[in-house]
Amino acid sequence: MSEKTKAQELKELLFNKKENGVDFMSDEELKACDEFCEGYKKFLFENKTEREFAASALELARKNGFTELDKFGGELAAGEKVYRFNRGKAIILCVKGKRPVKDGVRISAAHIDSPRLDLKQCPVYEDGSLGFFKTHYYGGIKKYQWTAIPLSLHGRICKNDGTHIDVKVGEDPSDPKFCITDILPHLGAEQMSRKANEIVKGEELNIVIGSRPFKDDKESEKIKLNILNILYEKYGIVERDFLSAELELVPAFTVDDIGFDRSLIGGYGHDDRVCSYPAMQAIFAIDGAPEYTAITVLTDKEETGSDGNTGLNSSYLKYFIEDLARLEGCEGRDVLSNSKCLSADVNAAFDPTWPTQFEKNNASFINEGVVVTKFTGARGKSGTSDASAEYVSFVKSLLESNGVLWQSGELGKVDAGGGGTVAMYIANLDVDVIDVGVPVLSMHSPYEVVSKIDTYMAYKAFKVFFTK
Repeated sequence: MSEKTKAQELKELLFNKKENGVDFMSDEELKACDEFCEGYKKFLFENKTEREFAASALELARKNGFTELDKFGGELAAGEKVYRFNRGKAIILCVKGKRPVKDGVRISAAHIDSPRLDLKQCPVYEDGSLGFFKTHYYGGIKKYQWTAIPLSLHGRICKNDGTHIDVKVGEDPSDPKFCITDILPHLGAEQMSRKANEIVKGEELNIVIGSRPFKDDKESEKIKLNILNILYEKYGIVERDFLSAELELVPAFTVDDIGFDRSLIGGYGHDDRVCSYPAMQAIFAIDGAPEYTAITVLTDKEETGSDGNTGLNSSYLKYFIEDLARLEGCEGRDVLSNSKCLSADVNAAFDPTWPTQFEKNNASFINEGVVVTKFTGARGKSGTSDASAEYVSFVKSLLESNGVLWQSGELGKVDAGGGGTVAMYIANLDVDVIDVGVPVLSMHSPYEVVSKIDTYMAYKAFKVFFTK
């Protein structure tokens, strides 16, 4: 075998080496990666809304020995596992470390909401011999992608007597499904002359829910009557109960292996459950007491700006930290200023079919590992925290010294668009924070695609962050 040239030696020393996960990982680790992703696929299919994810996380937390924090009156012992459940839509998981919390905690924060269609408060109507739901889209979507696909209905209806009914229709093969119709190409000239963001307008996202009228010739709105009667017989609800309901339409797709090599996963809601599931599993995997107290935050409302009392622009995380501090006789602000956080959120994977929106030297790629994103935002870095060089160095060293395949990434070209995460809200608490997540193809579409290797490396990154 010939010796390396001087240039080859210098390249090896000086260049930023990019690696495909297949070359980086042993056969044993690739097998572990595939096994981990089987669990993720099942969880993703079974939990398509923030309520469902939070409820399942709570159930798993209890099975893993977590107890509600508010039931503790004194200081937590090292290794103690606690949680706080926030209004059924967010949860904080915590494992007490060996060090006092005033030395800081390690936080992994991910969101569990995804773009979808919400029902309006008065959603049921009939027109043209069909019954419909009116919707209001939630988060950033390309509206035309939601037409002519099967949809399922998820959510909760709260009644005046204090009871509630949880709804999940369209996921079982025997269930009915729902859809939004689209105009046929033969009659689509006017539609296709619209701007792309108006090919389908918000008020045209109407869900077909039936077509058979109630058998009574003397009444009007008989299709609507028949549908409401079906809902009354099944759930005991009347039309006014929709005023106190949170009902969401999501794609009724399965979660699938993609490609002949089964290397990718296709499904709804990878943003951001492909980060929140690994962050949750990483804290469950902690054996004994970590050095620093470990916290996983699974939060709501990120897709609409993190506002509201279940989003991270509220104070519920700060209050949780203050409660931990109080148990040890210190101030919450001292805990926060010494803490470190990985904002667990996705980035856009380079798509060679659409290369012009990416700057290739600073894009993230499928199968090259978890993405560390120093800043997000738009234009002149507006709406971002922009992690310090010192903290990037800390994360870089941590990942590389523990065998985590990682890459750096930026969300598209400068001035091409942009987006945000929860990082800036955590940074505003005086915490060092950076975005670490999985690159996604077709982000914010009804059927997103991720790599199994990148998903597993996210889990490994969060686990290392908590335990090293």
